[in-house]
Amino acid sequence: MSVPIETRLAPRMHYAWIVAAVTFLVLLVGAGVRATPSVLIVPWEREFGWTAATIGVGIALNIFLYGMIGPFAVAIIERFGLRRSVCGALLILAVGTAATSLMTAPWQMVLLWGIVVGSGSGMVANVLGATVAGRWFAKRRGLVLGMLTASSATGQLVFLPMLASLAVGQGWRSVSLVVAAATLVLIPVAALLLRDRPADLGLPRYGETAVTPTPVLTENPARRALRGLQVGLRSRDFWLLAGTFFICGASTNGLIGTHLIPACIDHGIAEVTAAGLLALMGICDLIGTTASGWLTDRFDSRKLLAWYYGLRGLSLIFLPYSFDYSFYGLSLFAVFYGLDWIATVPPTVQLAGKSFGEENAALMFGWIAAAHQIGAASAAWLAGYVRTDTGSYLGAFVSAGLLCLVAALMASFVGRREPREPALRPLPA
Repeated sequence: MSVPIETRLAPRMHYAWIVAAVTFLVLLVGAGVRATPSVLIVPWEREFGWTAATIGVGIALNIFLYGMIGPFAVAIIERFGLRRSVCGALLILAVGTAATSLMTAPWQMVLLWGIVVGSGSGMVANVLGATVAGRWFAKRRGLVLGMLTASSATGQLVFLPMLASLAVGQGWRSVSLVVAAATLVLIPVAALLLRDRPADLGLPRYGETAVTPTPVLTENPARRALRGLQVGLRSRDFWLLAGTFFICGASTNGLIGTHLIPACIDHGIAEVTAAGLLALMGICDLIGTTASGWLTDRFDSRKLLAWYYGLRGLSLIFLPYSFDYSFYGLSLFAVFYGLDWIATVPPTVQLAGKSFGEENAALMFGWIAAAHQIGAASAAWLAGYVRTDTGSYLGAFVSAGLLCLVAALMASFVGRREPREPALRPLPA
């Protein structure tokens, strides 16, 4: 008689690490799928004659839904289970990206890359990492969350050089098909290895000795998510965290993740070389965000956020001038900026847990992350508009840098005043 895989692994390794490893892969690929249009902007301009502003509408909608789906994704996972939710999201991504190879009109690009891919990728975004870290880990949660967050950001960057090379050599449609195939391969892996909660295997969370019973949730996922938003809107800390994360999204996914390659091409740097810079950022981000998780377990999250946003702001102000030093100046920017790409997530999740209760951290972070993607969507469109109107990204880069300095100041005020109403502990089912 065969022995279940989780039983064979349990004596040597807590199954939480298996779930974390699969989640790492899902977040890596899911984020790579969402970021794929950034290497297709120039090919679409050349083949269809679409402007950066037109393409920016589809990308902005993609990024917007990537964030707005987050809190509903948490509620859906709570209601229907981790494994079924993740497999369903991966299937949506595979079908949606494959269908984009047939598009010929802007509305099709907006529908497929914007709505379908944006919705599917929103189910496998950072809120998934926050959910897994909270469900499966009592200790080393910050470190695990840092690693999972790093995978989502790294996935947006590491695959881009390969996809850019594929687009140049085989055409942009081949990129859509390869991305769809990579997503499809992950579905059986997730179905085989993911488990909803430690209690389903008779295990405690990593770092605990007692098994926590699986809660029975029957509430409509949309209602639970909206109730969380209602509570958040009454909280000063929620507005501060959402505001800083709005700026975080505007200065990362929306601006650099979407427009660095076109900006490099404007300065005579080859497309594949520019994508290599994003890959370098991804590698640095894996280091920086994992380290951020480790630091979050040990230091004041407010101070960490202030440092992260301040340093990012200075690097973005330097970026327009780095082009004067060609690839070497950009490489310096890529390393410095990459270490700070999305290091803000672990301390933000921790502060959300302190404000609203650990059991609600993932849900409330979902709404905070929605602000992140609203900021990213705004920057993706506005930066494209600035480039179309002025022929340069200078104004977009400097403005984003100044906003980051504002975010550094905002972060220092989180948690400094007790809320007038009790924190949300817990959201009743």
